[in-house]
Amino acid sequence: VAMALSTIMLGQLTAQVNAANCMLDFINTYFMLFTTYVCLAVEFSGLLHVVYLFQFLFAKIARKPNESREIPRTIVKKILFWLRVFISFLLLAFAFFVTIRALLDENTTMWKDVPPYVTVILFFVIMCLIGLMEGMQIALFSVVKMPEDDLQQYRIAHANC
Repeated sequence: VAMALSTIMLGQLTAQVNAANCMLDFINTYFMLFTTYVCLAVEFSGLLHVVYLFQFLFAKIARKPNESREIPRTIVKKILFWLRVFISFLLLAFAFFVTIRALLDENTTMWKDVPPYVTVILFFVIMCLIGLMEGMQIALFSVVKMPEDDLQQYRIAHANC
């Protein structure tokens, strides 16, 4: 837990707050150029394309159209896109099952007296908390960019911004 929270607070949140306040100063460094190239390589590889599957799923559940400003994909690009989504899903499923197996086999650094099923429950609780923190972070950065008159309609959001 401490490792995950430290990574989020030190490695990600600080950089995002800094970038939100002084965006050009933050981006105008060689390290950010390197980071951009690494991110582009990861995006090109399709390693994280499983998120598109969830995007389409949640759009269907919410009965909202999935709008995009991209030009329509050709048949070859559609095939490559869904192939990347499938491979990404397989990698995610493999990582999930390896993690659950390690938790159930007690191949973790959890205390010896804690039963494996409690460790699995704690894993899911922590994953839900991290997801909630990520969602709140996205929402807070979106609220900061809202016009003042729109923000005044929501008392709690206006009090926090």
